[in-house]
Amino acid sequence: MKILVPIKRVVDYNVKIRVKSDQTGVDLANVKMSMNPFDEIAVEEAIRLKEAGKATEVIAVSIGVQQTTETIRTALAMGADRGILVKTDETVEPLNVAKILKAIAEEEKPDLIILGKQAIDDDCNQTGQMLAAILGWAQGTFASKVELEGGKLKLTREIDGGLQTLMLSMPAVVTTDLRLNEPRYASLPNIMKAKKKPIDEKSPSDYGVDVKARLEVLKVTEPPQRQAGIKVESVEQLVSKLKEAGVIG
Repeated sequence: MKILVPIKRVVDYNVKIRVKSDQTGVDLANVKMSMNPFDEIAVEEAIRLKEAGKATEVIAVSIGVQQTTETIRTALAMGADRGILVKTDETVEPLNVAKILKAIAEEEKPDLIILGKQAIDDDCNQTGQMLAAILGWAQGTFASKVELEGGKLKLTREIDGGLQTLMLSMPAVVTTDLRLNEPRYASLPNIMKAKKKPIDEKSPSDYGVDVKARLEVLKVTEPPQRQAGIKVESVEQLVSKLKEAGVIG
């Protein structure tokens, strides 16, 4: 079984985001970048399937600027076998990402595509669903457990009311939730080995995809500062304050 794992280079989740003074976007100058946390979970799950003898090859693919190679190297150091970088300086919207991934899937013919449920920079939560739709593959989103049974994929997903179990025919697209696993840290020997693993460099035009933006960002603003709270002396005062605020009747 071959597994394709799309990953995204984003601002590291520990970094405090700064909005540009002209409100055209987020300031990325001298900011630490890393792999999207949900995609790290996807890479880890793919590697675990390979270690269990259920997968033969894990391919990490990413779309972005030249520095995105570093993000792919991280996946290779974790245990992926090879990488594909679709190089572009443009901001690629989810539908165009899905179109590029569809073309790669048709070329590579993976049995499973596993990716993060969303990226922490734009929070779109769209690529996995769009990719499954245009490929015509089965899909399972927000996966908290993935098992292979008799050539099918048994997937547990988190929903508002609890947990839902699905049985998917292969090939399939799966998006990962936080509770699926705990990603490993790459060891120094594996980091060194990753430098020798191949990364193919492509462009969107190689796959016949126009990445021109169809959405326009009008303005980016920081969230309002949180107002200071107050202390109450008793439960009665708390109930009174909640009534005044209209929280309770």
